[in-house]
Amino acid sequence: MRIGLLGTGPWAQMAHAPALDRHAEVDFVGVWGRRAAPTKELAHTYGVRAYDDVDALLADVDAVAVALPPAIQADLAARAARAGRHLLLDKPLAPTVEQARAVVEAVAETGVASVVFFTTRFQPETEAWITEQAAVEGWFTGRAQWLGAVFSGDGNPFADSPWRRDKGALWDVGPHALSVLLPVLGDARRVAAAAHGPGDTVHLVLDHSGGASSTLTLSLTAPPAAAGATVELRGAAGVTLLPESTESSVAALIRATDALLSAARGGEAHTCDAAFGLRVTEILAEAETALNG
Repeated sequence: MRIGLLGTGPWAQMAHAPALDRHAEVDFVGVWGRRAAPTKELAHTYGVRAYDDVDALLADVDAVAVALPPAIQADLAARAARAGRHLLLDKPLAPTVEQARAVVEAVAETGVASVVFFTTRFQPETEAWITEQAAVEGWFTGRAQWLGAVFSGDGNPFADSPWRRDKGALWDVGPHALSVLLPVLGDARRVAAAAHGPGDTVHLVLDHSGGASSTLTLSLTAPPAAAGATVELRGAAGVTLLPESTESSVAALIRATDALLSAARGGEAHTCDAAFGLRVTEILAEAETALNG
């Protein structure tokens, strides 16, 4: 599969480009970015073509990997899908339900494969735990704390991201928490409560279709010493915690690319496809509405 990269920011440099370069079954064709200099620099690093026109890149590939702000990702993903290109996307799929739905509609119309990279879902230890817990009945409650120090630590490469400053932890780390809770506890029937905490911290209570409730605490402004992710489930089977993963984001992205290849070759759609990305967006939008009163 010939694949191109859309985006040249920190995440493209740290994860996407090295993952595409190392994957044995894809041909990393080139890079398109919104600024010429970083595009040329990243392309030169990996010995691929720097594109100054996104349609020219789309004409040369079978798929695109997207490492762009959500609003730009959504528009270009729909454009790429309409051009018949498979999609390796990042979370959140889009900043609005309308934009996310447009991506899903374009994917459905053309039949292309799509995978949204929720990191935890593509790391072996955590993926296995999620699959195991989803088969267990009788969960009573879940608790997810996803605490980052993006805005409170020093030198974080994502601290200057305009969309993160605008949308905050709800939209940045909220998708990670939801990607773990939803397949285990069932879809969120409603956001039962939502409240602001310090900085960009938010607290949510979800009512799940499986009968359980869950609480989420999300932040990008946690003290560095308090940063980390925890997911706890309690039910008839007892108490269990999401294990820590030892796999890097690059290795997880390679596994996500494997999932895209499988779906593109006629396999079943991955559970983290664009439709799941849309559902996560809908829940985040409902939570945002509740937070804004």
